[in-house]
Amino acid sequence: MKREVSSLTHAAVVGVLIGLSGCDQKASTPEMPPQSVQIQVMKKQPVAVHTTLPGRTDAFEIAQVRPQVTGVIEKRLFREGADVVVGQQLYQIDPSRYKAVYDTARGQLAEAQAAEVTARAKLNRYRGLVQSHAISQQDYDDAVAAEKEAQGRILNAQGQVESAQVNLGYTKMYAPISGRISRTLITVGALVTANQTDNTAIITRLDPIYVDVNLPAITLLRLKRELAEGRIQRQEDGKVPVRVTLEDGSVYEHTGQMALSEVNVDTATATVIVRAIMPNPDKLLLPGMYVHAQLDEGIDPAALMVPQDAVIRNTHGDPQVWVVKPDNTVDLRQITTGQTVGTNWIVTSGLKEGERIVVEGLQKVMPGAKVDPHEEAPQPAANAASPVDQNSQKSQ
Repeated sequence: MKREVSSLTHAAVVGVLIGLSGCDQKASTPEMPPQSVQIQVMKKQPVAVHTTLPGRTDAFEIAQVRPQVTGVIEKRLFREGADVVVGQQLYQIDPSRYKAVYDTARGQLAEAQAAEVTARAKLNRYRGLVQSHAISQQDYDDAVAAEKEAQGRILNAQGQVESAQVNLGYTKMYAPISGRISRTLITVGALVTANQTDNTAIITRLDPIYVDVNLPAITLLRLKRELAEGRIQRQEDGKVPVRVTLEDGSVYEHTGQMALSEVNVDTATATVIVRAIMPNPDKLLLPGMYVHAQLDEGIDPAALMVPQDAVIRNTHGDPQVWVVKPDNTVDLRQITTGQTVGTNWIVTSGLKEGERIVVEGLQKVMPGAKVDPHEEAPQPAANAASPVDQNSQKSQ
């Protein structure tokens, strides 16, 4: 009996020891090692800032060719669709009637000049006679008036000659500007009238050419604020370069400049019209074409950029990044992003220079966990100089 009790006691002791041994094994289970992640150190760098907006091209100059006198078209002296220069004759209107009027006016001028010669000679004779009282004062006054009247007839006749000469000149229709002329809208032998509303042709100057875009008023306010705060520096010459991308996606080879910005905001669209002048020597751009205009605003001398893949969003859509603290633990921090630079976001608030963020291995980390950070390779120098697309939506 005693042996049975002793055996039971021994078995119980062994069971307790085995249980304690299991507890020690659980307590001594090693913790997970720090996860290896790739980080990027925040560094300020200069970035070119621009705004890309859709726009339309518009002719630099347009002239509607219309007749100034009535007559029949005798000749067309240009090739349709060709380039013409200012002062080049385009049409010839039958000048016979206007030539006759001009000749008549010249004859009347000659008569007036002859009458003035007689009146002036008479006045000169009467001047000496009135002093010797050979004629009355009244006769002398009449001679003075007659001479002045003769001068008036000369002036009137000269005006008639000039008017007739102008109308005769209008029978030759000239190009008022240099540019490309359209098809003729009237044929030889057709009757045209003075001050008619129909054009005979249209001349369009294509070089240079305007590009008109609608700049959101809020973008204009942001630009002025960033300039005032010194976040953006203007170009050295103070001019704003403009580059154009065509509708097929190709980049236009010539660079233009911003010419003006309207002072009134369109209440319907909340935009301001911005006009740029683009060189167009090859006549590639035509009025009415749809383009994307890139307005270079200046340089942000101290931009902080994070890769887009390193940014995550919370349930409200706010951007966040994993920040590695000095003790190599991670924390989720909300940031504010601005524009994009290639595959990067510009950070406007939430991060400081020198801080480290996780750019690869985001799925391995959790708040407060320790990580084994490895700095990623430096970004190519081209990224720092690449332009900023202000057309991207600003996230808050």
